[in-house]
This record gives sequence, structure tokens and C-alpha cells, in this order.
Amino acid sequence: MKRLLVAIACLTFAPALAGCTLAEVKVNVASERTSLENQILGSYNSLSEETLLVASVRGVDPLGRIQTPPKKSQEQQDAIAAMQVVSFHADDIDAFKRLGWVGEDNQGLLQAFPLQRDKAPEELKDFAARYRKQEFDSVLAEVNAARQVIMRRAIETNARLTQADLPKVRAVFAKLAADTSQPGDKLQNLDGSWTVKR
Repeated sequence: MKRLLVAIACLTFAPALAGCTLAEVKVNVASERTSLENQILGSYNSLSEETLLVASVRGVDPLGRIQTPPKKSQEQQDAIAAMQVVSFHADDIDAFKRLGWVGEDNQGLLQAFPLQRDKAPEELKDFAARYRKQEFDSVLAEVNAARQVIMRRAIETNARLTQADLPKVRAVFAKLAADTSQPGDKLQNLDGSWTVKR
């Protein structure tokens, strides 16, 4: 659209704009999110901020007295712990994706693939060689369990959502994961087939 406007301006005002040329204009249009996506992502972002606040709370006041952190419900504590688990394993999950060992499924969870160590890029050869199947399975299980806690918390903190909305919430988290995936990552389509992000 912008390119079309530049072309029209050049044609219309050619005498006044001698030397006007068409420049390459790249326009990135952000896709519009649905109301449900905005609600879920708002809950998720709120939880992210809450996790950051927990990490930055001081244990003492300016006078050196120990401060008691504000009380949190068990659900809040579980969700914050889940966010910390996801954050803690983020580098390993990124490496797993680059190795082709995991993909993002259409339910907002990670799906395991065979551990093919022989196809590891040079910078990941040591990582791939030392990561054992049992440890890999454990990390995947922890991250998937944490993601499910986060999804449930997104429902709990949004008055417009109920547990019946869990499939929709999973779809939004799957879309978010797909949108933030890197080229080469494996993604599951809605029909269950797998593709590689370009």
C-alpha cells in the first residue's frame, strides 16, 4: 500500500519532484489477535510480571529489618514456580529444537523426536553428546507440566474463561509458540501433521 502511494505521488507531482524514484518499502503488518487471544496473553503477561516481581523483592527494608513477602495463594505460587521452570530450561529447549529433538505441538506442549546426535551442528556436538535420554525426558516432562500449570493459571485469572475453554487456551499457547519459533523448528499443524518453520 505504501509503495502504491509513493508511486502515485511520483506520477502526480513528477514536475515538482524531479528525480523521484521508487524505494523498496517493506511493510510488516501485525496480525490482529482475537479477543480471546488478547485475554489469554494478558493473563500470561500478568503472570510474567508477577514472576519478575517475586524475583526482585528485597528480603530486608532500608533499615535492615527482614521483610515478609506478601502472601500468595497456592495457585499463584505454583504458577510462579512453573514460569521459573520454563525460564530455567529455556536454553536447553532451544538447543533441543535446533537439534530436531523436539517440536511445538498444536496443544501448546513440546513433542519429543528421536535423539539424532550424528546430525548435530558443530556448536552443539558436545551438548548433544553429553545429554542422556533420561535427562532429556525429565526436562521435557518438567517443561510440559509447567506449561500446563501456566495454561490453567491463565484460565483461573480470567473471569471470562472456564476449564471448558482449555482447548482454546491450548490453541492460543500453541500459536504463540509457533509465532516465536525460529526457522528450522518443528511445528505441528492443526491436522496433526508436522512441518519445519521457514
